[in-house]
Amino acid sequence: MISNISRLLSLSTAMIVASTAIAAAEPSADLIAAAKKEGTLTTIALPHNWCGYGDVIAGFKAKYGLDVNELNPDAGSGDEIEAIKANKGNTGPQAPDVIDVGLSFGPSAKKDGLIQPYKVSTWDSIPDSAKDAEGYWYGDYYGVLSFVVNTDIVKNVPKDWADLKKPEYANTVSLAGDPRASNQAVQAVYAAGLATGEKDATKAGEAGLAYFAELNKAGVLVPVIGKSASLAQGSTPIVVAWDYNGLSWRDSLAGNPPVEVVVPSTGVVAGVYVQAISAFAPHPNAAKLWMEYLYSDEGQLAWLKGYCHPIRFNDLAQKGKVPKELLDKLPPAEGYAKAVFPTLDEQDKGKTAITTKWDSVVGANVQ
Repeated sequence: MISNISRLLSLSTAMIVASTAIAAAEPSADLIAAAKKEGTLTTIALPHNWCGYGDVIAGFKAKYGLDVNELNPDAGSGDEIEAIKANKGNTGPQAPDVIDVGLSFGPSAKKDGLIQPYKVSTWDSIPDSAKDAEGYWYGDYYGVLSFVVNTDIVKNVPKDWADLKKPEYANTVSLAGDPRASNQAVQAVYAAGLATGEKDATKAGEAGLAYFAELNKAGVLVPVIGKSASLAQGSTPIVVAWDYNGLSWRDSLAGNPPVEVVVPSTGVVAGVYVQAISAFAPHPNAAKLWMEYLYSDEGQLAWLKGYCHPIRFNDLAQKGKVPKELLDKLPPAEGYAKAVFPTLDEQDKGKTAITTKWDSVVGANVQ
């Protein structure tokens, strides 16, 4: 499913381009007019420091003059799906128009009739391996899981998953979400399982659970959702999070405290997220216009500024539209060389093992 996407990582660091021109495909005047008539877009689970979403939302509002109603920015992918289910027939402000979820949630949401198809004008430049052929969901960006470390507190920065088992890391390690609902946390557990040498998806999920059970028993795991604030305060001085989140936190903290973002030596899992429009969207035209903006050159480069590799990266790079200064801010290529892109089937098997057995195997109520 995702084998073709792996080529994007190497291309992102190999291509040096100079042009900074942005020539985005423009949505139709009719769509813009219909969206403006609706007046509002309702989003969910979009923290402003995730993939540069603060600037993305601001750019959309400035370009089209719509209001953006932002629901629960700290929600996980599972929470987004539940929000659609809970608001069927509700046209009020609690009903999301659009979602941004982990890859495995796209096909399941389609199967359950929770999302509707739409193909943006740049559809052909989205890799076939990263989109639903009928247009129900489509990859938006990707990154790899990393250790985000407050080096004021943690002097010996861990380099791999096995390092975190050491007694010196007691009361330091947290996940960036609840592994019963958050795709980011689920993939972190899966990555830890792969680092043990397991190849089978279900067994890797179970090995990841055993790994975190060991961390929990040893007093290493902190049952708190790790965020920029808790990282800085020292309550979660090591957070397992997507690299783009860690890099964004590092920049926003500006050395107070100093933060290091480490791609582990083994168990490097790359994660693709996908966009979709709710089947019950109160503002369907605003939702479509939002998708047009996200998949325009402008929207894709805004994600790259937030350290996320946009799904149209190859197309942009080949057309000379990725500024060199953006490439230079990304981590060294060698850290991504071992990245594994789990297939949809592998993600489903791993997610099932992790979300259904976390409580019984690990027993940590992450919140």
